[in-house]
Amino acid sequence: MRLSRYFLPVLKETPSEAQIVSHRLMLRAGMIKQASAGIYSWLPLGFKVLRRIEQIVHEEQQRVGHIPMLMPTLQSADLWKESGRYDAYGPEMLRIRDRQDRDMLYGPTNEELITDIFRSHVGSYKDLPLTLYHIQWKFRDEIRPRFGVMRGREFLMKDGYNFDLTKEDALHAYNRHLVSYLRTYERMGLQAIPMRADSGPIGGDDTHEFLVLAETGESEVFYDSQITDLKFGDREIDHDDHAACAAVLEEFTSRYARTDETHDEALFSQVPEDRRRTARGIEVGQIFYFGTKYSEPMGARVQGPDGKPVPVHMGSHGIGVSRLLGAIIEASHDERGIIWPEGVTPFHAGIVNLKQGDAEADAACEALYAALRGLGLDPLYDDTKGGAGAKFATMDLIGLPWRITVGPRGLKNGVVELTSRRTGESEEMPPEQAVERIAQVYAGIL
Repeated sequence: MRLSRYFLPVLKETPSEAQIVSHRLMLRAGMIKQASAGIYSWLPLGFKVLRRIEQIVHEEQQRVGHIPMLMPTLQSADLWKESGRYDAYGPEMLRIRDRQDRDMLYGPTNEELITDIFRSHVGSYKDLPLTLYHIQWKFRDEIRPRFGVMRGREFLMKDGYNFDLTKEDALHAYNRHLVSYLRTYERMGLQAIPMRADSGPIGGDDTHEFLVLAETGESEVFYDSQITDLKFGDREIDHDDHAACAAVLEEFTSRYARTDETHDEALFSQVPEDRRRTARGIEVGQIFYFGTKYSEPMGARVQGPDGKPVPVHMGSHGIGVSRLLGAIIEASHDERGIIWPEGVTPFHAGIVNLKQGDAEADAACEALYAALRGLGLDPLYDDTKGGAGAKFATMDLIGLPWRITVGPRGLKNGVVELTSRRTGESEEMPPEQAVERIAQVYAGIL
């Protein structure tokens, strides 16, 4: 993409309504525009990052055998009345009546709808286990939407649902999701800590939230500092191996880590004092096991091995896709702007032409642009007529991990400048070497 042809409405001033870093930077970088309270239009740069995050979620879900689908945003209230949640859910649910005077709702979650799909098509234990998921827009009518995409009313979410014959199998699905989520977040450059949480209106006794530590987090969290030393890394796990998945769960949840809703001061006091930490956290996902909470009242049964009908055991598992974008910025920025991790960056590198219109500089930038694209990378070429200071400020604001600066002076010596956004370090090298260096960075990511 050439900047002269791109829609990037950056702002020099910080909008007064933005209270936290991610909201300020997303508005300034031209990523979003508020349509109404808690509802945003996703402009091209923000939409690119959203799709990068969504793609990682898809890849990691399918890596462990989960099957993608798509359910509608609007649901019939009849299913929610059947489960008993229609009146219990509260004012966060946007209730609607269609022209036939039928009760409808804008889905805040999909347990009822997926259970109805399951009971309509699955009748035997031989079809289990089964995990279906989708990534879809949700709506919850927050009483005070704030913090931009961190607490909006409309949001993009991955929600998945497992159906298993026994509690043991369903808890394995729970553990498998935890493994999947650890890898998902690390690919985005985040450390998301699984913490014992409250199930809320979803229900169930077994649940963990995944929280990213940040000063602007909405939850107070209490944890053993040893947990921040854990990394999932590149380890290979057999996702059908119950013991292997359970071992990962034990490794990442055996140390104390809880939100304020489930905090137990007596248990926390047993953690060595020098390892006790209190902080703020941003929730970016949650996993639940809730057994037969929905399958019993909604008749989601299968014929068991003995020929008798039994209700299936279920769980649900969510990742806040749009919320993740804000969380990444909260965890990765400086005074100049965003610092995107390579796994989610909207463009893999920026090319800055210091003297647009100079034949040699133009030719060198075109060659770099073509070489990066030829390797399957997605560069942003600033081919505008602006000054160097403004160009650098824009690149720093939008946070691309790598910048190649091209100017007549360097080209006389056969070099360009390669700059890391994260460290600020720059190095002069031949253009071909700069391309090779960037290709090496992304070789293990793309």
